[in-house]
Amino acid sequence: MSEAPRRILIMGGYGTFGGRLARLLADEPALTLLIAGRSEGNARAFCEKLPPGAAREALSVDRDSDLDRRLAEIAPDIVVDATGPFQAYGDDPYRAVKAALAAGAHYLDFADGSEFVRGISRFDEQARSANLVVLSGVSSFPVLTAAVVRHLAGDLDSVDSITGGIAPSPYAGVGLNVISAIAGYAGKKIKVRRGGRDGTAFALTETRRYTIAPPGRVPLDSTEFSLVDVPDLRLLTDIRPEVQSVWMGAGPVPAVLHRILRWLAHAVRLGILPSLAPLARPMFGTIKVLRWGEHRGGMFVEIEGRHTGGRSVTRSWHLLAEGDDGPFIPSMAIEAIIRSWLAGRGPEPGARPALQELEVRDYETLFAGRSIHTGCRLPGKANEACLYAQLAGDAWNGLPAPVRALHAASPEMRARGKATVTRGTGYFARAAAGLFNFPEAADDVDVTVTIRDTPEGEVWERDFGGRRFSSVQYEGRGRSRWLLCERFGPFVFAMALVRDANRLRFVVRRWSFLGIPLPRWMAPTGDSCEYAEDGRFRFQVEIGTPLTGAIVTYAGFLELH
Repeated sequence: MSEAPRRILIMGGYGTFGGRLARLLADEPALTLLIAGRSEGNARAFCEKLPPGAAREALSVDRDSDLDRRLAEIAPDIVVDATGPFQAYGDDPYRAVKAALAAGAHYLDFADGSEFVRGISRFDEQARSANLVVLSGVSSFPVLTAAVVRHLAGDLDSVDSITGGIAPSPYAGVGLNVISAIAGYAGKKIKVRRGGRDGTAFALTETRRYTIAPPGRVPLDSTEFSLVDVPDLRLLTDIRPEVQSVWMGAGPVPAVLHRILRWLAHAVRLGILPSLAPLARPMFGTIKVLRWGEHRGGMFVEIEGRHTGGRSVTRSWHLLAEGDDGPFIPSMAIEAIIRSWLAGRGPEPGARPALQELEVRDYETLFAGRSIHTGCRLPGKANEACLYAQLAGDAWNGLPAPVRALHAASPEMRARGKATVTRGTGYFARAAAGLFNFPEAADDVDVTVTIRDTPEGEVWERDFGGRRFSSVQYEGRGRSRWLLCERFGPFVFAMALVRDANRLRFVVRRWSFLGIPLPRWMAPTGDSCEYAEDGRFRFQVEIGTPLTGAIVTYAGFLELH
């Protein structure tokens, strides 16, 4: 490879994706970041806000003007196209690629248009002869999804289907170009892989519901994903030719806006509306104003495949991003490639979709130090006889042995110990405690817990000094997927099993009465966990609600008998 590139021209450098890439690379003193857009003033203002490290210059570059001349003047080592929408590049969609090659510069882009990304290979011979790298689609779709598919399918003989989706935080700050791209293809025919053949479907009119739940973390709410036009729909068959179907979706929130978008897409499909493209700006303005929900986002990839002998298996990879870290993920692929280049491990010359450039381990390095968590769910690897192990997944083996031992005892477990109980004093707290027959306040009370496996789930019977109450615990389904459900009479509480260092915490995510969902803000709260101390299983349960205050708290230890 030639010398590592130093001068990085980011077209759209103060926009959504280009700006985040600039911030990711701003700490690299070996680089000069050339922040470019139509407004040099906006580029200069953005440069002034970047943290110290890389040199930076503000430039005026219009990709629709005399780009060949402008790139020859700037003489960048890499051209990064972060403009878009790539689905609307007109009669000469590859003019930025041609200008970069003419200027002797490498080229990378964030393209999400499947035809654009697939067509980049036409420049392969020219790029190779010039010892240049031309990579398209260097973003979550398809770089990350392709890496995850390789990771999940490592020991499988074949992969039958690939399903994936991205659920951005409502506060992610999606750019106008993304909205324009979605509006442009909503309700229109797109090419997909179905039944082992290339076919068509109508974008945003097909939906699938999924719960993104990295093991040991609080999952996202169950999300409805709509089919989107991304390169993965066709390119993933290049790495797994035997795949019968590929489906990729997006699950934006708030859900009501997503639902309206789907209705409009159906109107386009039926010919009631010609296109949603004229609505792109109003849609962009709406999502900037109407934001609510948790500031969390995520991504999943699920494959169905077969081992030798035909045994089928389903595996899934889950990503959860908290707060402001998630929106940086689409820009991390280019960051990783540039940093590898600086370390002497640049990509091979040639022009191609970016399917093989990164692996999951490369992303894990980038995620370290950020609130981005990943994990796999591989049915059959955990102790399938243990309900908690099934739900905790990869996080299970990291819990203390006494915790695992208590839950793994089957088909019946009995444990005895001691506990201290305190009760809420308000009228409503006392009424709630009485409704569930929670124990009276006491110090050092004898406790017996019996767990029995039944067709309905695990029946938990608790005896606190003669005061008995029971519940049934079982694996959640549907909107409670990957949650532990506990039924007390007509009430059902769906809880996430969260590994917090050496503790197993219980976080209520949903609850219902007689099957009717109740508001989350009214749900029981409290620090409830299991852990080990001095070789003993210990528990702490705090139950209260915003309306009643503290209802009951009991804490103590148990020993198996």
